[in-house]
Amino acid sequence: MRAIADFVGPDKDIPAPDVYTNPQIMAWYMDEYSHIQGINTPACVTGKPLEIGGSLGRDTATGYGGFIVLDSILKKSKIKAKTVAVQGFGNVGLHFAKKAQEKGYKIVAVSDSKGGIFNSNGINVKKLESFKEKTGSVQNFPDSKNISNEKLLELKVDILVPAALENVINNSNAGRIKAKVILELANGPISLEASEKLFRKKILIIPDILANAGGVIVSYFEWVQNIRHFYWDLAKVNYHLNLQLNNAVEAVWRNVKKYQVDMRTAAYILAVKRIVQALKIRGI
Repeated sequence: MRAIADFVGPDKDIPAPDVYTNPQIMAWYMDEYSHIQGINTPACVTGKPLEIGGSLGRDTATGYGGFIVLDSILKKSKIKAKTVAVQGFGNVGLHFAKKAQEKGYKIVAVSDSKGGIFNSNGINVKKLESFKEKTGSVQNFPDSKNISNEKLLELKVDILVPAALENVINNSNAGRIKAKVILELANGPISLEASEKLFRKKILIIPDILANAGGVIVSYFEWVQNIRHFYWDLAKVNYHLNLQLNNAVEAVWRNVKKYQVDMRTAAYILAVKRIVQALKIRGI
């Protein structure tokens, strides 16, 4: 924070949690920035503990938001989907899997950095969460078969959720992907070449720019609460998260239909149009 203090702040650039960061680390960031500025400044970072200005719902927002997007798009596309495989059982994959199971989807495969598990009859996500807390991995979970991360991606499931690393689906394995729908909860889990190949196979890819936006949206809500010194209850956070994501899905889906393109291209068209319109209004 001492190194970057001149380049971040409530009105400049606002860091948020990512891989191997947590609320405690964000608290240290905020505390050090506040010491440097000589004034308590909670709005300088997001993802903080609730005790020092964090927002309710921030910890679950990316996974929960991913489910909101998925559910909305399945209704629009009329794709019938039930079985789910989740690659990545960190904060994002865990909360997505919990919400999906709660809403009636069958989680048949889950993996973490050490490997994965499969059970065609379904996996109890809450029990798996407790098991991983005790053992450090999802592998060897009772009544399931150990599989590799690579094998999980190629399972015959309705919905595949890469929620860990980038480029896990690429030219080398795109031809073996059997899912009907891929929800990109990780950043860039599918290479550009693989995306084009999957689109030709009529596999629906819900792009990261839309699918994992929930975390950033609730980070924005946290910033708003910090600036106003007025904090929301969880119902209000989730109401506005649902509203933002469903509006985004609606706008992207219109472009899918209008231009007959994949969802990633439709999202980019929407984004570029908004930028161009703003630049024109500003006279640039």
